[in-house]
Amino acid sequence: MKLGYPKHPIALAAAAAIGTLTLAAAPTAALAAGKTPGKYVTGDFHNHTTCSDGSISMQKLVKKATDKSDGNYGLDWFVQAGHGGNGNRNCSLVEDASLSTPDYPYVAGQGPTTTWTNSIGSAKLKGDGGGVGGSGNMWRWQALQEVQYQVLESQALAKNVPLFLGLESVVAGHEHTSMSVITGQMPDTAASAVPLTVAGYIPLGGYVGQGNATALAKWSYCFDRGDTDTSRGNITGSAIGNNWNCAVTGSLNAADVSWNSTGQKLIQSGSSAGIGERGHQKTVEALKWMAENHPNGSYYVPAHLERAGPFNPNGNNGFNVEHLRNFNNAAPKIAFGMETQPGHGASGDRGEYRPLRQTINGVLTDSAGGTTYGGTGVYGAVVGGVWDALLGEGRNFWFFVSSDWHNRGSFGPDDRRTTQDFLPGEYQRNYTLVRNNGAKLNPQMIVDGLRTGNNFAASGQLIDRLSFIACASYPGIAKRTNAAVEALAVAAATNNTDIDTAGCATMGEKLVVRPGAEIVVAIVVRDPAGSNYSPYTFANPSLLQIGVNQPLNQPVLDHIDLIRGMVTGYKTPGSADYAGQWPANTAWLRNDGSTALVSDAVVPAAAKNLSAAVVKTYSNNGAAAWATVTSSVDNTAFLKMSYRIPAVSASQYLRLRGSNLPASVPFETDTAGNPLSDMFTNARDTTKLKMPCTTVGTVLTGNAIDGCPAHLPVVAGQKMVAYDVAAWADLWFYSNPVYIEVSGSTVVAGVK
Repeated sequence: MKLGYPKHPIALAAAAAIGTLTLAAAPTAALAAGKTPGKYVTGDFHNHTTCSDGSISMQKLVKKATDKSDGNYGLDWFVQAGHGGNGNRNCSLVEDASLSTPDYPYVAGQGPTTTWTNSIGSAKLKGDGGGVGGSGNMWRWQALQEVQYQVLESQALAKNVPLFLGLESVVAGHEHTSMSVITGQMPDTAASAVPLTVAGYIPLGGYVGQGNATALAKWSYCFDRGDTDTSRGNITGSAIGNNWNCAVTGSLNAADVSWNSTGQKLIQSGSSAGIGERGHQKTVEALKWMAENHPNGSYYVPAHLERAGPFNPNGNNGFNVEHLRNFNNAAPKIAFGMETQPGHGASGDRGEYRPLRQTINGVLTDSAGGTTYGGTGVYGAVVGGVWDALLGEGRNFWFFVSSDWHNRGSFGPDDRRTTQDFLPGEYQRNYTLVRNNGAKLNPQMIVDGLRTGNNFAASGQLIDRLSFIACASYPGIAKRTNAAVEALAVAAATNNTDIDTAGCATMGEKLVVRPGAEIVVAIVVRDPAGSNYSPYTFANPSLLQIGVNQPLNQPVLDHIDLIRGMVTGYKTPGSADYAGQWPANTAWLRNDGSTALVSDAVVPAAAKNLSAAVVKTYSNNGAAAWATVTSSVDNTAFLKMSYRIPAVSASQYLRLRGSNLPASVPFETDTAGNPLSDMFTNARDTTKLKMPCTTVGTVLTGNAIDGCPAHLPVVAGQKMVAYDVAAWADLWFYSNPVYIEVSGSTVVAGVK
């Protein structure tokens, strides 16, 4: 089943085993000596509570995301990460008595939308003028240091769930990034904890943490664009407090035109002319600071990076490919990926991407690519585009997803229907290999796992297990058969782990081989049987167009694409192929939902890799049919397939994607199976809606709605597919790459 409804005893037992991370007995081939054993565990690192602009408390969001009971989503790890800047609500308060704890009891008449002024009083707000200019808003740095961390540590201890605090930074020069500095957070034991001793620091809740989020709070003060406080984290009019200085060793610091001597930090100064360029430089300084001070305890992943359109040198919009390169160059252990499959998946504009989204330099400008494509931004969705350009350099630059939870739009947070967001774990998940050898998860293990790139992501519980490996085969005694490599992958997938076999590599790794070697690729996935978390039991209207009757809450994996690209090495800053803007507006998005070819001149050389292509498509029938095998651990069905690359002579990479939709589904996929633009299901412009939803039902609410829901837009008297129905109809998974480095060819420099 898909760990949705109904809950099956086997599924509950499996969930419990993942929660405690106790290794099942694995074949020797799957876990040889060398790597620390681990499991794939699910998580989310970008979401919102009333600490910023979300609709529910931290406590309620933790419960919805991590509890394994019905109505919740059972993630194995969770990062709470709201916006940088400031906020006016006391997010330590809870909605009702069911969320009450001894540390943070329910207070009648107050809840998570109660303001700081009406709960703790404005006198406790720190920074210039008392909070944000005396307005009653608390700077995010204070909230992180004195409120949010304490709530999260209290929840982690009470629930025995690995939680930590992050931030969706408001990025100088750009839009948003999911990031964290985990130093100090969630110490393993009280004995190893170092209590916070900063003068003037008083937690504002009922719990004093064993750890702290001071490093993250300092980063927020120093580098978040939304933080213009110059107090250095101190009490107004006093030197008592944090006394932060944001200088970076070897940088201009005070000699920089943007340096503020009072705040001891960079602040984007001057008029709008050039403010985006100065902001980008500040963001690069932020990464240098992380690399200098917290090299193993930080990550920085641009979020919904296509949404705000192309980079604006005179504002704060978007990311071009050169900015991703700059980040990765400055801090490769920290800026190691992108969140190109955004949250807001049930929004009227999927991902909140849309044509003509905002005005840039006086011109109405699209989100990059116009819309999402099967829920993924154009940088990640288009074969041969920005992601492939970065992988083609041999960079460690990985694919991630997030929920970006704020609210359910027209519905309450406990309703299954939504016209805006899905809760963490409900729709999208990161599946990350964490090497913990059965020990309790902690923030460092999770960040280390994300950094490796041994991660795949899926929407709608389309798959929940994946083993994707490549092994070298040489003539004679070292020759490997496809069946032998498939057996390694089956063992790994069955035990929810990876392989540790000489001459083999998996996601986020590189396999170094001699010229002439054959590469044997094995793929094993589990398409879990039964229902997912969708509340809709009626037939998928996208598939009904081609005569397939398949319930929305019981999706079936239709096919897997194996994608290959060549590695040609890092591009040089300043060279003609280093920087380039993704084509804006109608230069990219076609009216039929297809895209201009990456090979067209409209896509700059910096943003494409023409060698990337689908080399094999697997499905349940035809010449490239997968085989079904039964797990020896839990008797569930797995799908296995393999591919052989003969006599390699040049360095390359392999990656996967898959969908519940076959090729040539009208308004969903093209004849090659590529996702089309999601404009045909985006409700903001009803003139573009194309797919009717015709099933009439009798159950209007709950977990088994049997007909097209009432909140769908109506055009000429007909309900049309949009919002959450569109998202549940159109599912995809993506894997991170396996690199092949051929001796004497290009070095895959970004991966050890």
